[in-house]
Amino acid sequence: MSAVKFELGQDGIAVVTLDMPGRSMNVLNEELMGPFAEALTRIETDAAVKGVVLTSGKPEFLAGADLDTVYKITDPQQAFDLAEAFKTLLRRMEKCEKPIVCALNGTALGGGLELAMACNHRIALNNPKAKFGLPEVKLGLLPGGGGTQRLPRMIGIQGALEMMTQGTELRVEQAVKKGIIQDTADSIEDMIAKAKAWAIANPKALQPWDVKGFKFPGGDSKHPAIAQIWAIAPSMANAKAFGNYPALTHIASCVFEGGITDIDTGLKVESRYFAACVLSQESKNMMNTLWYQLNSIKKGQSRPSAPAKSKVKKIGVLGAGMMGAGIAYVSAKVGIEVVLIDATQEGADKGKAYSTNLLDKAIAKKRSTPEKKEALLNLITATTDYSKLEGADLVIEAVFEDRAVKADVTAKAEAVIPATAVYASNTSTLPITGLAEASKRPNQFIGLHFFSPVDKMPLVEIIMGAKTDDETLAKGFDYVQQIGKTPIVVNDSRGFFTSRVFGTFLMEAAAIVGEGVHPRSIEMAGLEAGMPMPPLALYDEVSLSLSLLIMKQTKKDMEAAGQTFPDHPGYKTLITVAEKHGRIGKKDGKGFYDYTPAGKTLWKGLSEEFPLAKEQPSSQEIQDRLMYIQANEAARCLQEKVLRSVADGNIGSIFGLGFAPFTGGMLQFINAKGLPQFVKRCEELAAKYGERFKPASMLVEMAAQSKKLEDKLA
Repeated sequence: MSAVKFELGQDGIAVVTLDMPGRSMNVLNEELMGPFAEALTRIETDAAVKGVVLTSGKPEFLAGADLDTVYKITDPQQAFDLAEAFKTLLRRMEKCEKPIVCALNGTALGGGLELAMACNHRIALNNPKAKFGLPEVKLGLLPGGGGTQRLPRMIGIQGALEMMTQGTELRVEQAVKKGIIQDTADSIEDMIAKAKAWAIANPKALQPWDVKGFKFPGGDSKHPAIAQIWAIAPSMANAKAFGNYPALTHIASCVFEGGITDIDTGLKVESRYFAACVLSQESKNMMNTLWYQLNSIKKGQSRPSAPAKSKVKKIGVLGAGMMGAGIAYVSAKVGIEVVLIDATQEGADKGKAYSTNLLDKAIAKKRSTPEKKEALLNLITATTDYSKLEGADLVIEAVFEDRAVKADVTAKAEAVIPATAVYASNTSTLPITGLAEASKRPNQFIGLHFFSPVDKMPLVEIIMGAKTDDETLAKGFDYVQQIGKTPIVVNDSRGFFTSRVFGTFLMEAAAIVGEGVHPRSIEMAGLEAGMPMPPLALYDEVSLSLSLLIMKQTKKDMEAAGQTFPDHPGYKTLITVAEKHGRIGKKDGKGFYDYTPAGKTLWKGLSEEFPLAKEQPSSQEIQDRLMYIQANEAARCLQEKVLRSVADGNIGSIFGLGFAPFTGGMLQFINAKGLPQFVKRCEELAAKYGERFKPASMLVEMAAQSKKLEDKLA
């Protein structure tokens, strides 16, 4: 059975349908491109074919390139040849002197959109789920099928640069507005009919860039208006990326060079830059984690296979603060009935108002409607009455980080909820096993650690208590996917995975301040290393007082258990700033920074409390301290079986903490450095700054055996 169906009508219009057997989605690989090339030969040589409608037999049009092929490439010539082979087919389409209309029934991303852009006309089905874009940059790649050449010639250099460097995905109406799609239809039949009509009406269609005298919309690379873009675009990109994403520079280079030459030369230029991207360490890191490992997680790698799939119909959320309010919103958004409970009716109403505020903003941006707002709000009951939890499938506790308070609400909820219900805590640091002691059914007690703001952050960290059973884990996992989040699963431990490694980042920054290193150097080093925010500004965001509270609680718990609380040079800095000076963070208007309506500035008192050292370290030295301390702690989590998989560690570090995506996550950071090199550098840092940098013993053993950190998948 062929992946390409060819049906020639009596009107001379051939409907060519891409429909790969045994796959839910079409992808660009030899299985599709071989039959497509045969169909193209017939289009070129059969005089009976007067025009073509290209469409898909799948719910989506075409997802893009087969990354399995791209990921395995180690030879630049192979990458170049792969891009050129696809582009040769596309140029044959453009030069066949017969109109080809693309009938887009669904999503066309990457190579899918590049194929569509090589058609003379594009008509899309009014499908609210369809997306169109060239998002290759999100995997460290660039559009290698002519995207960097056709898109600028279609919508202009500035718009094309923005789309490709940001990996923007457009809805149908946005793609029409941009000029990528020329027409829409409300049904498949109407779309095909419109496509045939256009082909019949335009028998001599040519691509604009193949017409003599063609001009780029808005000007080519030499045009004065566009020359201004080239003057500032590199610095703007570097201001955010700090040179960590070579694909950004390569995309800009393709567009610039293509803008001073003809389409065919531009396409060859693109293939060379594509090869450079494919072979970069950054793209290998990003493909490994953000494609392979993320897909493994989405397919249930961390979920027990035995329990049947479940859906939550009714949820109870205890605590209507920012986290509880956010959990209520994302649950109601997917149609789940929500009971939002707080200690006072005023608090509960305020929590529900959080959803009202988000929906009003969505309506203002035309992303929602008053009817959808009303329907969502009707699903949320704000109350103080625990009896309304009756019939809930799941309860999530999101109250203050205090064991006694959490134990109290657990007892109140369990007095009402069904015997089959799952009870979850949104704690960010308190061990789940300890919290489950307040439960009558610890086997149905689990941790669901959300990240703030809940409506934007894509990750939920699922924590298994000592007695949590597989049925409960499966239900928790299914709920997280039901609300459109990505779940990682970890075992119980203080701080679990994310809070534990995040703490090392903040404390290391505090320790470096205490050594008399200029705070501005620390902030810049954090950004240059690829972190989303400077560490001291981030410390202010999460609150120094919270860090102090956790530190004291941990010390108390460890001493009660007969353990020694490990000293850290960052504690002194924290105590000086937060306790001595009462500077507890952004919410109080003062922490490492002073906050005013005009903005924020580093607190001048830092230089008085921590005088600048005569010798200042290099930015690379600071970057190494900030990154190695986190990656090494992640390896310890894997060694101690807090982390249950490498994939969970990498995805959790990027999605939950914003750990430099170009590295592929904390554990891939170690792989990319090479375990022997990572261990050596950790030992150097330990000799200079203390035992906290001592490499995890599993890394030392694996380095000696030339192994790397990877999951053994069935």
